[in-house]
Amino acid sequence: MKNRTNYYQDLAADYSRPGQVAESLQSDFIALALKINEMQEKSPPVIGDDYPMSQVEQENKEWWPTHCEALRQGRGDILTGEYRQDLVYFCQDGPYYGIEEQKAREQHWWALIAQPGVTMTWPIVMFHGEFVWFEWNCIDDDTNETLAKGSVAWVRRGHRGGCHFKGEQLTFYRDVFSSPELLQLISKS
Repeated sequence: MKNRTNYYQDLAADYSRPGQVAESLQSDFIALALKINEMQEKSPPVIGDDYPMSQVEQENKEWWPTHCEALRQGRGDILTGEYRQDLVYFCQDGPYYGIEEQKAREQHWWALIAQPGVTMTWPIVMFHGEFVWFEWNCIDDDTNETLAKGSVAWVRRGHRGGCHFKGEQLTFYRDVFSSPELLQLISKS
């Protein structure tokens, strides 16, 4: 039998299940997320001797927990800041080009998956250079009902490049659009 993989063994925190991340780390990850977003350059950096693919992959691994925490806290401002201005986003409601086209729709998704009483987890995350692939799910803390799940591929050129391509399959089971009250809980960019 093939050995199972612990996808979080080399990462700063484990977001594969609820309750795995200390509260003290949560605020550290939000602060780091804001710092990482400020590192994004106007043009994507060239991969080469000055910025090798190994560094890009390491930066993507450093970024990962900040992304998870930003989603759990409904920090739409941080999540939008992870994208390049020229983002290409493929999903069943897309395609979307640039960060303005998907913003109104994506805020509904963020509001649903970050709502109080729901915990989002990422049981699988894999890295290869500038590619990050992961699966996620959202579970109601009281009923254990799965509200939504999906799988996502990001092409992210480290801290300096940010995400320039995102492909996502999302399945929402309980709601498709969030209530105005839940939308109010998402930090605006």
